[in-house]
Amino acid sequence: MAELWSDQARYATWVEVEVLASEAQVRLGRVPSEAVEDMRRARVPAAARVAEIERERDHEVLSFLAAYCEDIPDDSARWVHLGMTSYDLVDTALGHTLARGTDLLLRAARRLRRVLVDKALAHWDTVCIGRTHGVHAEPTTFGHKMAGFAFAVDRSVQRLLAAREAVAVGTISGSVGTYALIDPFVESYVCERLGLGVEPAPSQVVGRDRHAQLLQAVATLGACVEQIALELRLLQRTEVAEVEERRSSDAYQGSSAMPHKRNPTTSERLCGLARLLRGYATTALEDVALWHERDLAHQSVERVVLPDSLSVGHFQATMAADLVETLAVFGDRMRAGIDHTRGLVFSSAVLADSLSNGVERERAYRAVQAAAYRTATSGEDFGVTLGKEGMDVGPLDPTRFLVNHGVIRSRLESLRDLED
Repeated sequence: MAELWSDQARYATWVEVEVLASEAQVRLGRVPSEAVEDMRRARVPAAARVAEIERERDHEVLSFLAAYCEDIPDDSARWVHLGMTSYDLVDTALGHTLARGTDLLLRAARRLRRVLVDKALAHWDTVCIGRTHGVHAEPTTFGHKMAGFAFAVDRSVQRLLAAREAVAVGTISGSVGTYALIDPFVESYVCERLGLGVEPAPSQVVGRDRHAQLLQAVATLGACVEQIALELRLLQRTEVAEVEERRSSDAYQGSSAMPHKRNPTTSERLCGLARLLRGYATTALEDVALWHERDLAHQSVERVVLPDSLSVGHFQATMAADLVETLAVFGDRMRAGIDHTRGLVFSSAVLADSLSNGVERERAYRAVQAAAYRTATSGEDFGVTLGKEGMDVGPLDPTRFLVNHGVIRSRLESLRDLED
């Protein structure tokens, strides 16, 4: 990803666009074929040379063209960039780069999806407590938790695919996008060979709503990763201790002052990166509105937010997959957590049984609630306090809540066979 967004890679893509545009002009009979051969033989200009020229000209595209043409005979160099304006080159190359960058991010997101599916299936029967508002609710399984995250990442993959289609476009339409000095064939020729669509009504530039769509998709994936990381942070708290981030070395140290510390720092980093991605997504929305056919206010912003968003998103998804893949899961602690409230998590099952036995709902609810309060304040087991309310219950088994759990597993298995 870093290489893709380097200055040298950008100039290599610009050369590719210029050569393809000149090939199209040859087919139209407007550029001699030997000129294109000279363009193909020319080296990609060094980023340092472009920067040197730019210090004098204060225009990157013209500086690039000057550096590029230094390696092309004069008779051929005059045909470079024929009929084009700067953003014909910049935006078409950018569409190609964004498509490739999104492909890298998609690969990382698909791996994260697969790792989550694998972890979910491996712990499908690892019973744990479900929590609402941070408070014990009813039993579920750790696999169920992971399944929810897997489907969230899958939805992000679908959003990224749609965003890739949106940004994988180019335009070679000349100043203010009217094709006044260039045949539309050049645009279709170049974009087809780069695997790009064509901006249907160019204003000289590609619409920046396309880039905003991509960064919203990246930020949403980041938020999904944050949700996973936050859950793991909460489950690693000392008083919970149901999972732990694996450390790759015995040399690990969690604190300069407290040798016992084993902290969920990877999860914390993932949450922090999600904040950064949301900021970039908001900034991309600011780039959508340009003056008239175009201005340049977006350009300085894009040099930061586009490569950074894809790079941070890729790093975050890769780190998240590594974290989930190596995560230590403590099933005994999870099972013990269900017993922590001495049976209170079975209150809904007891209520349902009472209703099935013909007890009026308000009476049944109040009786179960009174028994639950006595358990919470006295330390007695829930079964004992229920008996004091005149309610005779059998064994309280957490698997009772999972009788229909298989329907979710069957949905999860549909993700397992998706192409990475």
